[in-house]
Amino acid sequence: MGLTGKKVVVAVVAGWAGWGVAADVDNSAAEALVKKSGCLTCHSVAQKKDAPSYKTIAAKYKGKPDAEATLAKHLTTNPKVKVDGKEEEHDSLKTKNEAEVRNVVKWVLSR
Repeated sequence: MGLTGKKVVVAVVAGWAGWGVAADVDNSAAEALVKKSGCLTCHSVAQKKDAPSYKTIAAKYKGKPDAEATLAKHLTTNPKVKVDGKEEEHDSLKTKNEAEVRNVVKWVLSR
């Protein structure tokens, strides 16, 4: 990613920092995007699979002011994650729509 791309990611993520978890979440849209994006291959809502459950993720970030921005960045920038002791690239959500990403982040944090 070039310098301009990094600036865009930082600006977008910084803008997401003000989201409120209590805001409305479109559960069916979030669930559909999570399924479409293949997230449920490694994650589940309540049980640990190859990756933490959404319930565990929500608990980890509960009360943290940067929770939404952190998760949005994780879901859109393909960070490195450890799976079975090996580092691999985490897939991004299959959308570029900021509102859809925000909805999934709020959905995860509301678990």
